[in-house]
Amino acid sequence: MLNQIHHGQPGGTPLVIVHGLYGSARNWSVIAKRLADRGHVVAVDLRNHGDSPHRDSHSYADMADDLAEVVDSLGGKADIAGHSMGGKAAMVLALAHPGMVNRLVVGDIAPVAYDHDQTQFIDAMQAVDLDRVTKRADATEQLSAHVEDRTLQSFFTQSLDLAGKRWKLNLEVLKREMDKIIGFPDLSGVYDGPTLFLSGALSDYVLPEHRPAIRRHFPKARFAKLVGAGHWLHADKPREFEASLRAFLDA
Repeated sequence: MLNQIHHGQPGGTPLVIVHGLYGSARNWSVIAKRLADRGHVVAVDLRNHGDSPHRDSHSYADMADDLAEVVDSLGGKADIAGHSMGGKAAMVLALAHPGMVNRLVVGDIAPVAYDHDQTQFIDAMQAVDLDRVTKRADATEQLSAHVEDRTLQSFFTQSLDLAGKRWKLNLEVLKREMDKIIGFPDLSGVYDGPTLFLSGALSDYVLPEHRPAIRRHFPKARFAKLVGAGHWLHADKPREFEASLRAFLDA
C-alpha cells in the first residue's frame, strides 16, 4: 500500500492528491490542509517516491493499480487530483477503473508522450556524495554544480533522508523507466465523468493539438489556465490553484 498523509475527517467523498515526478505527499501539505475544511483529503507517495515501497517497475499501469488499492481502502470512490506524472497516473486510473473516480483534476499534463527527459536531474542527485552530507544545505551546495535553479535544488533535497544517508527516490528505477514516465500507454478506455484539465498559462505541457487525444478519452473535459503560472502551477499560484479545485469539486 502506498504511504498516505491524511487531512480532515473521514466521511463523504475523499480527495486523493497525486504528486509529480521527484515529488511526495509532503509537498502538498499546505494545499491539502486548506482543502480539508471541505472533507477528507489524502495525499499519497507514489511508488519509488517518499515513504512508499520501492519497486522494480514504474509504469502507469502499476501506478494506477497502486492508486486503485488506496481508493478501495477509502471506500471505493474518490475525487482524484494529479499533477504532471501524477496526473497521468490519475488519468490511467480513471480509464482503467472509471467507477472509482468521482471527479478528476489533471494538473498541467496531457495523455500524450513528451520529450521532456528528466534524467539529468537523476544524474545530479546521484552525483551528490552523501557521505559528505550532514544537513540539507550540504546537498544543495553539491547539487548547485549541476542544477542552477535554486527552487529545484530545494525541491530535490526534500526527498533526502539525512539520517539514513539516502535518497527516498528510487533513482535507478526511475532512470531506467524514464521512457515510460514521459510516455503514455496506448489505451482505448473512456472516462465520461467530470474532468478538469487545469494548466499553467506559462507552460507548454498542454497545447491545443493535445485536445483531440484528451477528448477521445475524456469527453466531458473542461479546460482552465492559471495566469502567471508555469508547469508547477500549484507552487506558482497556490491560492488560485486551490480556488480552482474548490470550484470544480463542489460544482
